[in-house]
Amino acid sequence: MDTISLTLKKLIDLFERNYKQYTDKRYNEANTRTDFIDPFFELLDWDIANKQGYSETYREVYREDKVSINGKKKSPDYSFRIGGIRKFFVEAKKPSAVIKDNSDAAYQLRRYGYTAKLPLSILTNFAEFAIYDTRIKPNENDSSSIARIFYCDYKEYENQFNFIYNILAKNSIQQGSFDKYVDENKNKKGTSEVDTDLLTLVEKWRVELAKNIFKNNSDISVYNLNTAVQKIIDWIIFLRIAEDKGIEDEQLFSFANSIDIYQKLVGIRKRADKKYNSGLFAKVGWIDKLNIDDKVLSNIIINLYYPIRFFFTKSTLLDQLVTSLVTTFEPYYI
Repeated sequence: MDTISLTLKKLIDLFERNYKQYTDKRYNEANTRTDFIDPFFELLDWDIANKQGYSETYREVYREDKVSINGKKKSPDYSFRIGGIRKFFVEAKKPSAVIKDNSDAAYQLRRYGYTAKLPLSILTNFAEFAIYDTRIKPNENDSSSIARIFYCDYKEYENQFNFIYNILAKNSIQQGSFDKYVDENKNKKGTSEVDTDLLTLVEKWRVELAKNIFKNNSDISVYNLNTAVQKIIDWIIFLRIAEDKGIEDEQLFSFANSIDIYQKLVGIRKRADKKYNSGLFAKVGWIDKLNIDDKVLSNIIINLYYPIRFFFTKSTLLDQLVTSLVTTFEPYYI
């Protein structure tokens, strides 16, 4: 591994020294493959150029492989094979095409892997490296984090290389580590990243809601402001999860584009208080009287529906949340 580590460091240093050049839009995908992606996978023992002279049937890396999707032929950039059997695809992008938040690129890769019935596939531009669980059926509205089970950037390669090598190196696959990793992760399905994305959204909504409440209710204290924001977010999220699980009829979305949204939400709160007898919906008179702009509440409500619906079918965090609220009737604060 010493020789590999040295070669990897040289590759990383080359990219770092010329970072502006390589992340310029004029630096294309073909050069990215030749200069960085091919050498990276050679470090994982793969015979990228077929120097061993295998026939096309048995070459280890097949470029522009063919996958039929909805009757049309598609071509993943790389197909990595053992004994002629596909193990994973790699879809390459140029470094200027940011991968972490690129939902289109993630969807493209996941369609390839899912259609070919491969458990894992990789999306990379060398600057970034992402592994996706391609057993999960892709939806074109999925965020880039859905089904992503590993991500790092080039600055983390040295620290993460042993992990990558132990899963994706040809020798490691032949020794069974790839299949073992796939089996160990078959029930995880990227839920940790889903939870992270939802929590990021919730934090954003908290800030927007707090600013709006303070603007329209300038005499409110800091303590009451925090209390109001927490309770209102909790109401909305609980009701939305309850809708998705069939505990509540779908009602929030019906007034998301109307006027006086907050008073309608207060009306639902009152009914929920009687239904659940829960501290979550208990009356706090001054909160019901707040003035909140429709636009802020509409944005929160609409974004808790499709395509964000995936959160409610895959998120362990939300399963725990709704279970806690429905069974114990105690307020739960994220």
